[in-house]
Amino acid sequence: MTKVIIQIPCYNEAATLPGTLRDLPRSLPGVDVVEWLVVDDGSQDGTAEVARAHGVSHVVQFDRNRGLAAAFTAGLEASVRAGADIIVNTDADNQYRATDIAALVTPIVERRAELVIGDRRVGSLPNFSWLKRRLQVMGSWVLGRAAELETPDATSGFRALSRDAALRTLVLSNYSYTLETLIQAGARRASVMFVPIGINPQTRPSRLMRSIPEYIGKSTVTIVRAYAMYRPLRVFVTLGGTLIVLGLLPGLRFVWFYLTGSRVGHIQSLILAAILIIIGFQVILIGLVADVLAANRKLLEEVVYRLRRRDAADPETTIARTDA
Repeated sequence: MTKVIIQIPCYNEAATLPGTLRDLPRSLPGVDVVEWLVVDDGSQDGTAEVARAHGVSHVVQFDRNRGLAAAFTAGLEASVRAGADIIVNTDADNQYRATDIAALVTPIVERRAELVIGDRRVGSLPNFSWLKRRLQVMGSWVLGRAAELETPDATSGFRALSRDAALRTLVLSNYSYTLETLIQAGARRASVMFVPIGINPQTRPSRLMRSIPEYIGKSTVTIVRAYAMYRPLRVFVTLGGTLIVLGLLPGLRFVWFYLTGSRVGHIQSLILAAILIIIGFQVILIGLVADVLAANRKLLEEVVYRLRRRDAADPETTIARTDA
């Protein structure tokens, strides 16, 4: 029996949630059971009560607001414990068309992918400004290079995960889960697929992107941090090698003047060269240490995966459930 759980992270979404739930499917091709799960991220407007009143099967409530990344992760864990074979994540503001959920689920049902993401074709979205479209396209390209994946829409939260992919997903960022999970999927060579989707008219402004500079700053930090975590040797060797090359330039300048007879002065070039080359080699050594730590992290991720799988199979584990 194949079971799909559609999860919705929510924060003060009592007004928009009913419309989102109204469009969600109760059946899907190739799926035996479809259930809904809402993660109430510390809402003060009765979001959890609205969810229960509209027939949501599972409700997870936080006592305070912990952020989108924490709500997403909690939803995955709760869905796995509830027996989900496939987990679909969507937004509470009804941004994504629920009719496209079948397109997300089908590749996983057919075992063609572990992670399927909805591609909004951000370069041509009419409700995005020209600058936002260009930033989305550029950001997706950069993320694709970091994850070593083709990522036409890196920030799309409309996605489906297999049970195994959900168990292996770890989110350390407090900002969002979209970018970090793609880099993680690329690092473990997971099967990732993007499928074209449509979007509904905007019901409210984005809460994740308050301003373009803030969005760029937080996204950059997330990408750099995640990339350095999963590709540390490449990051530090590149940085260290760059410093060594920069150090060779003033060093060669000093040698040139020395060989051409100007042997007095230019000592500053020699000092600068020595400093840059020494720092470069130290950075490379740090990269070697980071690579060893990355190997240990992979072992720890495997331990976490096995513990999650065991906990998910434990019949004593329960989650909050409505009478629906």
